[in-house]
Amino acid sequence: MMKTINSLTLGISPCPNDTFIFDAIVNQRLNSSFVVDYKLLDVETLNRNAKSATFDITKLSFAAYAHVSNLYQILDAGSALGKSCGPLIISKKHLTLSELAKCTVAIPGKFTTANLLMGIFFPDCQNKLEMDFSEIEDAVLNEKFEAGLIIHENRFTYEQRGLVKVADLGELWETKTGHPIPLGCIAIRRSLDEKLKALINKSVRDSVEYAFANPSDSKPFIMENAQEMDSKVQQQHINLYVNDYSIDLGKKGKAAISELLAKGIELGLLPKLVEPIFINN
Repeated sequence: MMKTINSLTLGISPCPNDTFIFDAIVNQRLNSSFVVDYKLLDVETLNRNAKSATFDITKLSFAAYAHVSNLYQILDAGSALGKSCGPLIISKKHLTLSELAKCTVAIPGKFTTANLLMGIFFPDCQNKLEMDFSEIEDAVLNEKFEAGLIIHENRFTYEQRGLVKVADLGELWETKTGHPIPLGCIAIRRSLDEKLKALINKSVRDSVEYAFANPSDSKPFIMENAQEMDSKVQQQHINLYVNDYSIDLGKKGKAAISELLAKGIELGLLPKLVEPIFINN
């Protein structure tokens, strides 16, 4: 049965970029003809839930999207792409590539884009253990792991805690391809009406633009849900991950996404896609 226009489910992460983007929708600051029943979950939980199409609209890692392209399409609005914003491999000491290949690396999830990029650039690193992204820094500091793959706001805190960068996977991607690094998208259930998909896409774009125009409005929602409570780190996070690509992917954004997914498929890291992957907007 088709979902009614005023009853949609939404899954996003508690990270500042998502709460910044969706504040106006969640808190009904827009004149929308629909409402959302939302949940805030870790991105890897969202990635795994997507296999059973838990939400009508969901945040997903681009790597995870490939596994559910039969169920979802990518919106033009709401994505996280950019320059110098990719995941980092960190350690307590500088590691050579041969040393890194022998390490057990803590990763933020099998289906994260971070893990896909690690598979692309460091295929010899096969010893990985999944854990919540927010626990990786401590796990490396406490020497439970020799190296960790960090995402989100941890890129702003690892140096302060005495950790060093082994590799910047976003920098490697940008150097190799010339594209911005695609990290996460907002996906919508493929089976929904095309007009509804376009409406949702416009609402997400309007929500991003509202947040940029009224930055103080979203601060309580961001602060309430952020795992990193320092307001400066929260703003750095937003500045890094929310940009023009979050308003509209455009040709450059779509080209970057397509190349990342194609590379993953070529290397056998991702399944083939069900087309079209982008909504007809």
